[in-house]
Amino acid sequence: MNRVPPLSAARAALVRCHACHLLSRMQAPPPGGRVLCPRCGAALHQRKPDSLARAWALTLTACILYIPANTLPIMTVVSMGYGEPSTILSGVQTLIVAGMWPLALVVFIASVAVPVLKLLALIYLLVSVRRKSRWRPRDRTVLYRITESVGRWSMVDVFMIAILAALVKLGSIATIEPGAGALAFAAVVVFTMLAAMSFDPRLIWDAMENPDER
Repeated sequence: MNRVPPLSAARAALVRCHACHLLSRMQAPPPGGRVLCPRCGAALHQRKPDSLARAWALTLTACILYIPANTLPIMTVVSMGYGEPSTILSGVQTLIVAGMWPLALVVFIASVAVPVLKLLALIYLLVSVRRKSRWRPRDRTVLYRITESVGRWSMVDVFMIAILAALVKLGSIATIEPGAGALAFAAVVVFTMLAAMSFDPRLIWDAMENPDER
């Protein structure tokens, strides 16, 4: 016996405004026009326009920028006229050698592990939606929520450099100069956040509308 799927908002012709979150009934658009929210006047869409294309573009851009973010120096500490550039991984190694294991662990998780896991999660979600996967949609929705919420914590390295550069004001004795890696790393975080915002999690559930299709 075929199981009837629960009634969804899309099947009921209901749509939520992306601007004011008002739930409205989707009407047929006028010729050459758009359906507007009756409360705020924003354009209404059943799904985010070009969600997958924009999320893919932003995710791949973040993947490309992740390489210079980890290979280029993120900062240079100049002391007594001598400075040595430091990447993220070399900074973690320096913290470990100095015995600051907790701080090294925080930097490694926030600056290395979290960006990689977030990129992998986004790629997995995009591939599963493209393949119309019906595997555990609730868990994939939870994965998306986690991915979207943890992205901002990847900026800990950039925040740390900004704080150090503001605090260390010793003139010719010691200065801290941000490197190109910091800019690339900040771009990775921004692009992954934009990719998560562009992805429409409702696409995960669209494959459940017709459970008999193969």
